[in-house]
Amino acid sequence: MIRVQILERASLCIYRGKAACIDVLTPEFKSCHIGRSLIFGLLRKQHWYQPRCQTYTKLLMMLGKCRQPKQASLLFEFMLSEGLKPTVDVYTSLVSAYGLSGLLDEAFRTLDDMKSVSDCKPDVYTYSILIKCCTKLHRFDLIDHILTEMSYLGIRCCTVTYNTIIDGYGKAEMFELMESSLMDMIENSECLPDIYTLNSFIWAYGNAGQIEKMEEWYDEFQHMGITPDIKTFNILIRSYGKAGMYEKMGMVLEFMRKRFFSPTIVTFNIVIEMFGKGGNIKQMEHFFQVMKHQGLKPNSITYCSLISGYTKAGLIKRVDSIMRQVENSDVVLDTPFFNCAINAYGQSGDVKKMEEIFLTMKERKCKPDSITFATMIEVYNAHGKAKASQKLEMQLYDRNKNSGISFSCHAALGCVLY
Repeated sequence: MIRVQILERASLCIYRGKAACIDVLTPEFKSCHIGRSLIFGLLRKQHWYQPRCQTYTKLLMMLGKCRQPKQASLLFEFMLSEGLKPTVDVYTSLVSAYGLSGLLDEAFRTLDDMKSVSDCKPDVYTYSILIKCCTKLHRFDLIDHILTEMSYLGIRCCTVTYNTIIDGYGKAEMFELMESSLMDMIENSECLPDIYTLNSFIWAYGNAGQIEKMEEWYDEFQHMGITPDIKTFNILIRSYGKAGMYEKMGMVLEFMRKRFFSPTIVTFNIVIEMFGKGGNIKQMEHFFQVMKHQGLKPNSITYCSLISGYTKAGLIKRVDSIMRQVENSDVVLDTPFFNCAINAYGQSGDVKKMEEIFLTMKERKCKPDSITFATMIEVYNAHGKAKASQKLEMQLYDRNKNSGISFSCHAALGCVLY
């Protein structure tokens, strides 16, 4: 169905002569593996089509996000075969595709290739992306090497570079290095902390449960003249919620109201999740109603949090009510939602209902993941259903065995054979 919708939209764009129609996809289509590549295939068949580096840059970025480094490499070679000369952006996207997929050696090799091209030297954004890949893979030992190389080449760190380093150290709970990087940033008169720096700091300390440090740095950034945004408040709410400090959660919400910050769907989802995890069903339901009264439409995350809260409280009947609401809505459900529902009925001992949810999941084209299988296998074993458990274990084995074949080379090459 999604493939048909993509083709219909692509055909309309091409009929209107929109050479840049890769960019007109809705978010749902952009999240689809084949969306851009299908459109690229249609584009290439048009008599007016001309290869553009910008198009390849976007496709390489998409393949990087999909963790498809081999296909990104093929696409790069295909681009060269079309006679295009890679730009800095193209190379940077390729570095990102390799790095995000864990192939740091290939990423550094691509960086070296860039250095050998006279008018395609890596810039500060290339290095910033490489640093981001290193932090995601916890290769913090490479950061000093990259910074030294940048300094040798005369490339000065920008705000994005420092924020990337700070965020990486923060997520790894390497607080001393995080604070040291902030000091380096401040000493560099060209790069000043911004809202992203603030949010990285309070997220890091809040996620680690160091509430006092989080509050200290929040105040410190205020003194620097950095104003919090809605994401800042969402981080504070989640941090207080994880720490069981519900009064402070309420204080943040009240502060937002007085400062005319309207809670978003993300804000309400966090509040609902925190009260659900804390077993405060009354408050969880209260904010769910407030959310709807304010005209915000619940999404899959909202319902997932409600189900988790009811499951923890042992209120399976209310899970039934949520499932009926979902059936009568147009909300787009995802795998985590079905995992929550499967877990809810599994914990309550309703194996039949759990199996019905599993079938519905498949009908909705939501692919079961390792959590789905592990949850159901545990339930089957607990109820002495050895055959059903073994059947799922075989499905999980086959799934893991074939997981690497998820995106064909033809798709990566723009559906040339489409």
